[in-house]
Amino acid sequence: MKRILLSVIVLGLFACSLPSRAPVTPTAFMVNPERSGEPLKNRSSFWLKIGSVSVAPPYDGRSLVYRLGDQRFEKDFYNVYTTLPADMISNAERQWINKSGIFSAAVGQSNSFFPYYTLQATVNEFYGDYRVKPEAVVSIEFFLTVTNSGKGNPIIGSNRYSKRIALKDNTPAALVMGQQQALAEIFKEYEVQLDKYAANLPKPMGY
Repeated sequence: MKRILLSVIVLGLFACSLPSRAPVTPTAFMVNPERSGEPLKNRSSFWLKIGSVSVAPPYDGRSLVYRLGDQRFEKDFYNVYTTLPADMISNAERQWINKSGIFSAAVGQSNSFFPYYTLQATVNEFYGDYRVKPEAVVSIEFFLTVTNSGKGNPIIGSNRYSKRIALKDNTPAALVMGQQQALAEIFKEYEVQLDKYAANLPKPMGY
């Protein structure tokens, strides 16, 4: 009995002497391309509503995604985005278009005003490709629509863009920087197309 009691005391003292270990927390990254340069000519006095951004799985979660084979994708649970990619890309898109000056303003989904023109996007690819050489891959399709009386096609235009950016190394930080560069190049190209659409917008409902 004394032996058992002594063993329990020794084990208790040993457990108390173990160093405390903090829980492993993931490293968080933000993809946030910023527009630079002078704004373009204002084409419309209307506001543009930045509608939903849908992200295709498996890229719709917070984890960075790596493509290691033709059918092999892996999620990195230790390196994540600060927010869901849909929210992250939507915010970056809204800020970019606001700085472009094409519309009077670009507002988010939480705004309660009645939208005449809405821009939605679908992200089809958002990952790091490591099959041959490390690349950031981003592919987005934009849909610009007008609110009308339902008598005509509401779609003004749909445009798809894909970018591959070579990475300097295999680190998660390099992938995030590559995705940010790819997203900036896509926004820059679509800005030119959006400017063309805005120069000849169809009249919305009530006008």
